[in-house]
Amino acid sequence: MKTLYLMRHAKSSWSFDDLTDKERPLNDRGRDDAPQMGQALAKRNIHLDLMVSSPAVRAMSTAALVAHEVDYPPARIEVIEGIYRAEVLDLLAIVRGLPDAADSVLLLGHNNTITDFANLLSPSQLNEMPTAAIVCLKFGCDHWAEVDRANAEFYFYDYPRKQ
Repeated sequence: MKTLYLMRHAKSSWSFDDLTDKERPLNDRGRDDAPQMGQALAKRNIHLDLMVSSPAVRAMSTAALVAHEVDYPPARIEVIEGIYRAEVLDLLAIVRGLPDAADSVLLLGHNNTITDFANLLSPSQLNEMPTAAIVCLKFGCDHWAEVDRANAEFYFYDYPRKQ
């Protein structure tokens, strides 16, 4: 069985006009929400074999804050350039290419793609995922290459204001 956690980065700041979109940091709420969601994962006794993130500062910052709460070494977060401007099928290719040795993976990305991707795979349809939201899907397969809606089970959907 493979378990995939899809997370939208926490709330970012628009206060820095001189930064590119990729360089935007988290705002105060984002810096509060990301560890809160990591704590929510820890309360569920979730162990991650792998975390993959967009290279955007706000995504990597979210990943590092979550990693700290679930005892995942931040230095082991894998940054995948293709997540940053990914379309849904790009994310599917990334997931299907994950190493089979990792059974539990958190992928951290951006909206609208992360919501659309969750809806592509999930048997339960979701509204737009708010910042720092996490969807957990379990797949009845042994290889990431076999991940599909047909073998997916919706496990949970969580977000900061639900806590």
